Amino acid sequence: MIENSSSVGKRLQLLRSSLTVSAMTMLSRVLGLFRDIIFASYFGANSNADAFFVAFKIPNFLRRLFGEGAFTQAFVPVLLEYREHMNFSELKAFIDRVCGVLASVLLFVTSVAVLAAPLIAGIFAPGFINYPEKFELTVELVRITFPYLFLISMTGFFGAILNSYERFAIPAFTPVLLNVSLIVAAIYFSPKIPTPVMALAWGVFIAGLLQLLFQLPQLYKLNLLPQPTWDILHPGVRKILKLMLPFLFGVSVSQVNLLLDTVIASFLVEGSVSWLYYSDRLVELPLGVFGVAIATVILPTLSLHQTSQQKELFQTTLDWAIRLILFISIPASIALILLAEPILITLFQYGAMGSQDITMATLSLRAYSIGLVAFMLIKVLVTGYFSRQDASTPVRIGIIAMLANMIMNLILVLGFLKLLNAGHVGLALATSMAAILNAILLFKGLIDREIFIIKSGWLAFLARIFLSTCGMFFIITQLQAETDEWLKWGWDQRACQLGYICLAGLSSYLVLSFILGTRSSQFTNPLKAS
Repeated sequence: MIENSSSVGKRLQLLRSSLTVSAMTMLSRVLGLFRDIIFASYFGANSNADAFFVAFKIPNFLRRLFGEGAFTQAFVPVLLEYREHMNFSELKAFIDRVCGVLASVLLFVTSVAVLAAPLIAGIFAPGFINYPEKFELTVELVRITFPYLFLISMTGFFGAILNSYERFAIPAFTPVLLNVSLIVAAIYFSPKIPTPVMALAWGVFIAGLLQLLFQLPQLYKLNLLPQPTWDILHPGVRKILKLMLPFLFGVSVSQVNLLLDTVIASFLVEGSVSWLYYSDRLVELPLGVFGVAIATVILPTLSLHQTSQQKELFQTTLDWAIRLILFISIPASIALILLAEPILITLFQYGAMGSQDITMATLSLRAYSIGLVAFMLIKVLVTGYFSRQDASTPVRIGIIAMLANMIMNLILVLGFLKLLNAGHVGLALATSMAAILNAILLFKGLIDREIFIIKSGWLAFLARIFLSTCGMFFIITQLQAETDEWLKWGWDQRACQLGYICLAGLSSYLVLSFILGTRSSQFTNPLKAS
């Protein structure tokens, strides 16, 4: 009984931590949506916007490998081992040396990329080479935005330390600074320079500085402010490097898929990169607020359970995370599919953003939404492997998904080009289908290894989600207005109507879930899951 009470208490702590991270992330995402509304109004979906989105995606692509991807997944379990088994001076020496090696590598990569910006732009957007002005602009934007890789990756390193000490709020808040910086750059500085989109690039650079500096006081309070020291032979550093290579392949699969999407989109009609950007941003809202938040919170906990050989607590923590993800992601996916066009009209159809842009972005948003459940599940399922320092399994599964994505890209892009002249939709749909395959194989691997065990109550739990989602589907479809009506309304009427529909849909889902037997205790106490 004591063990069960402890387990419930830990689950409550995880839920509170997840809510903290989700709240901070929600603030960031809401500001992110406002940022994208400003982007759409000021820059639309033209060639300049395409150039910026490609330039910004390049450091983000590498940041997800160095900052919050392979490095973090390899660093956190080793850091927790040092906390568990070493004294404080040894822990501090370890952090100093990791900081020194990481910073040196990032500075080298950043310097090379800035010097080789034309090559980098050609690799990521080869289709732009045929349009000299567009390509030259992309090169200049890459030179300004690429240092963001160093700044945000070090921010991710500091954030991983804070998360390991359960200081989740500060790292979760830092993305807010990026959105504020870009909003200020777009509104106040872009109208004052000859090439307005250049202001956004400088906004990215300044945001990186602000995000890095913001976390230093909290590290100082913990007496863990790093003093960078180059020592690649340190045992902890070597262990991270050894783990990081397979982790690099494991977490880079989805990023490689996105890179391939960008490369192919650069050959498609003007606006394709922007259409994918706007639709992807809306899918990132629930993914970031819930999927990333839950995965961030459970990684240190799972790693500690693994280190202390607490198999049952490991399994119940993973069970809790998967059930919570499904409870959120299934209705979110359906709602996004149903409301794709109204959401895009309400948020983006102003200024430079035309009706054709909305139509094209709607198609790709619906395609991305099909894979939302899988996108969110992958965040948690991969953490189940990485917390055990097992990267080889996600690597194998990721390679299979990546190859499937490449094949489906070619098939679907060509298919949509012929049918709708909308090849970007094929890219989005291929990404979703590959993610579904990835999630299925990851889930199967956890079950086969008995890392995750399907306990009693799962069938009833899924049935309640299905029936509640059906009820939500009915309510939303009944309240939906025709597209022409949405276009006639001003932004305030659009926002009110969309808010009303979303609130009605959410309320119907939660009320039906409660009537069918879903209780909050099922997300805090595994014994009550049925």
